Amino acid sequence: MKTILISLFSVFTITLYSQTNFQGKAVYMSKTTMEMNFGGRQMSEDQKKRIAERMKGMLEKTFVLNFNQIESVYKEEEKLGAPGQGGGRFGGMMSFGGGLKYKNTKDPIVLEETEFFGKQFLISESGSKPEWKLGSETKKIGNYMCYKATLIKEVDPFSFAGFGRGNNNNDAEKKDEKPKTMLVTAWYTPQIPVSQGPGEYWGLPGLILEVSSGTTTVLCKEITMNPDEKVTIKIPKKGKKVSREEYNKIVLKKTEEMRDQFRGRGGNRGGGRRG
Repeated sequence: MKTILISLFSVFTITLYSQTNFQGKAVYMSKTTMEMNFGGRQMSEDQKKRIAERMKGMLEKTFVLNFNQIESVYKEEEKLGAPGQGGGRFGGMMSFGGGLKYKNTKDPIVLEETEFFGKQFLISESGSKPEWKLGSETKKIGNYMCYKATLIKEVDPFSFAGFGRGNNNNDAEKKDEKPKTMLVTAWYTPQIPVSQGPGEYWGLPGLILEVSSGTTTVLCKEITMNPDEKVTIKIPKKGKKVSREEYNKIVLKKTEEMRDQFRGRGGNRGGGRRG
């Protein structure tokens, strides 16, 4: 009887995912932990609480992955927020996923459509399949049996993991202490046999339902198979096409300019007080 049920399930799965119009939708919640030492400044608990609330919009996000057999689009869920909340453009720069992410696992193609300081960019990523190490450990996420896989990847300098953890003036000295690589742990389910996942992650024999990298964890909270409202999955074309390396250089240059401007304004204010 058990063999019959497994066979029926296999036939159902193959039939479901071989449909030309098949589509799925997965909703993910991402959460990033960040050490908030407030630059070593003394602050009241009320002040710390207000800052933490402002940071929450940048550290906790909801994303939606729409996928078919070979393609997917991954984008932060649009929602209205109070003025001043969230991370703004700087938060978007450091968030897990940035803008709209498109993946095609057949060709393969990985593209990200994003905005940085009012300019549109189309970032082209390496299409090489991630070198996952498959494990035998399992756990259930919702109704799905998941298997563990791990990956060693280079740290993105503009992710939270890429930023220094120094307190204040020691940041420059600790620059070389930033990790160059990081361990990524993913949990995927063969019950949904598509090689897709949140953000930049893909290449496993099943949909990735959870992934942890550095201080960020992304967990699938909801899955809908063949939703009534279909989403057209198209290759993004908006923005100046650059590589990830080129984009990082642009962001680094702008960040350094902002830092110099901030220091300049601070110096002028300090000079005025002393005079």
